[in-house]
Amino acid sequence: MPILQFYKLHFSPHRKYVKSLKNLLGFVPGNLSLYRLAFRHKSVAQNVKKGVKNSNERLEFLGDAVLGSVVAEVLFKLYPYEDEGFLTELRSKIVSRVNLNQLARKLGLEQLIEYDNRAVNSARQGSLLGDAFEALVGAVYLDKGYNFTKGFLINHIIKSHIDIHKLEQTETNFKSKLIEWCQRHGKDISFELTTNEDGESLKLFTVQASIDGEVLGTGKEFNKKNAEKLAAEKACEALSI
Repeated sequence: MPILQFYKLHFSPHRKYVKSLKNLLGFVPGNLSLYRLAFRHKSVAQNVKKGVKNSNERLEFLGDAVLGSVVAEVLFKLYPYEDEGFLTELRSKIVSRVNLNQLARKLGLEQLIEYDNRAVNSARQGSLLGDAFEALVGAVYLDKGYNFTKGFLINHIIKSHIDIHKLEQTETNFKSKLIEWCQRHGKDISFELTTNEDGESLKLFTVQASIDGEVLGTGKEFNKKNAEKLAAEKACEALSI
């Protein structure tokens, strides 16, 4: 083991935190501040610039892209004769907030996440784990690079904790589930196409799922129908259904 890693594990003032991360990740992290940031929810973050907080949201954005890329490559190689629609649907199941929440719970991330439970109501705590997992992926990417992160995700996460063939057989129609819930409770539901953020591809669809006028979920995909599914999934999480 390199001297610096040995020092971090056994003599550093942060050795307890380093050991917990090593047990979780299987390697000694380099830049500890990235990992602390990955587990910091916006409810306990501080402003570092006007309108910007030192929360895990930016790392979550980055990790989502890296995770999606790795999963897409894994599925492309695993299913050489399936079409784009099948691959997109299966990728959505793997990176769904429900699946990532379960995965993060298995890994024990809930012990590391910092958030203010007075500011985050119970209905919206459902996305904390999955968001933190994506932020963690972003932290590993910045700390170790893409190839290392890819190997970490494939060997330590996908092979060990995700049953792809089982997910293939799982039906996850969140849009239908959300519509049925709204009908039972007399709620108005709408899916609205909204403007993309600056710098995003013109081919990207951004859809918001609103219940009684309140936006509860946003989905971004290069297919409008898939963007609606993602928005519906996040709304289901917010409503705990």
